Amino acid sequence: MYKFFSAEHSIFSAKVRAYLRFKDDQHDLGAGFEDILATPDLMRDLLSIRSGSPSLPQIEAPDGTWVQDTSEIIDYIETQHRGMPIIPDCEMRPKQRLASYLIELLADEWLLVPACWERWHYSLATSEPNHRAFNEQQWGSFLAPDKNGKDRRAAGFSFFENIFGISDTVDNPKGPYQGLIHLGCTESTLPAWLDMQHRLLKALECHLEEHDYVLGGRPSLADYSLLGPIYVHFYRDPVAGFNLRRDFPLVCEWVDRTNAEGCMNARRFGQKLYSVGDDGELIGREAMSDDGAWLADDIVPDALIPIFTIFFEQMWPFLKSSITALGRFIASDNHQTGSELPRKSFTATPGFEEHQTEEGLLTVPFKIGAVTARRMVVPTQIWMLQRIGKAMEAANQMELAGWLKKFPQGEEILSLNQMTADCQINKQGGRLLSVLKR
Repeated sequence: MYKFFSAEHSIFSAKVRAYLRFKDDQHDLGAGFEDILATPDLMRDLLSIRSGSPSLPQIEAPDGTWVQDTSEIIDYIETQHRGMPIIPDCEMRPKQRLASYLIELLADEWLLVPACWERWHYSLATSEPNHRAFNEQQWGSFLAPDKNGKDRRAAGFSFFENIFGISDTVDNPKGPYQGLIHLGCTESTLPAWLDMQHRLLKALECHLEEHDYVLGGRPSLADYSLLGPIYVHFYRDPVAGFNLRRDFPLVCEWVDRTNAEGCMNARRFGQKLYSVGDDGELIGREAMSDDGAWLADDIVPDALIPIFTIFFEQMWPFLKSSITALGRFIASDNHQTGSELPRKSFTATPGFEEHQTEEGLLTVPFKIGAVTARRMVVPTQIWMLQRIGKAMEAANQMELAGWLKKFPQGEEILSLNQMTADCQINKQGGRLLSVLKR
């Protein structure tokens, strides 16, 4: 079996867990997987040693191969188990393939910001309504799983106070509060971040009026990527969860369906609906929309246009600036080509603080809504762009260009390989290294 090291309150664990359930349900995962709570001890004594990073989730394959990072985990398993893929084919479905990758990048690295704000803002003592008690308990269950309920709660309380400085966060930001600043979420930008979140959820709700998944009647990479922040923060955390259930009931149903847990009424993929025949026998029929398949003719529904517009209006200009800044940093005296770059992180990577904060070399201006601010460059995002460029090399570029014309600067995506040529990244487990030029 695959060993899957995860935590329930982890965005990226949720993304992969639901994917593994899907592959397992479709009998496309060999002997299946074991979901293992990645306690701090395991993160320190096992995960950090095997992958070079304690970040969740990680998997150990049956042959001993160790893989860290959700994109790499999914890529690895898709190459090993091809029976029911979640990434559309490059030649037959190029638009749907690119759409899946772009939504993954948006969900992983942009929607992350309001998701984390929702969790931590409503954990402050001054916030009302408040879900501090639930948040302490879910973190304590991860930090001290062997303790009783009272002591698990106490472990969460202690962690929030001593590590995250939750009672002193206004004057001395730590942990997630510091990370939100590094990611450009401040008092001035917050309304625009929340507006982006609402626009995305509204578009998804509208799309789900007709289709059960992003690309039709079958889940894809786009679904599992969106599920991460939406399930863990907007659905599971109590205050945000109430708002989601009140305003976006179809999104909530999609969460249950895609998460494949407690979803009988949400009609999970592979489930049948039944009626009774003339002779009293049960007659099964497809429960999913679109005959349980991705939409024909490589169609990306127009209801999703607002989501891609968010990507191209907000995230794409920032990514282009990040590419330029990272290329300059790699070429500067502050970096030796072939050495490590900042890791995937919610805050500035230790050792790179001077570059990833304030006016550092690895910070760039960005615009969200009508507000211009500054945030850190995250090399993982550039690696994800390089991954997209390679994954789309064999696609029909004219077909893609026709679809991308709908979005501001959309056609620039077709030049990813050239754009990232001066900041190539080699990913080794959790470590990111610049590539030596030949």
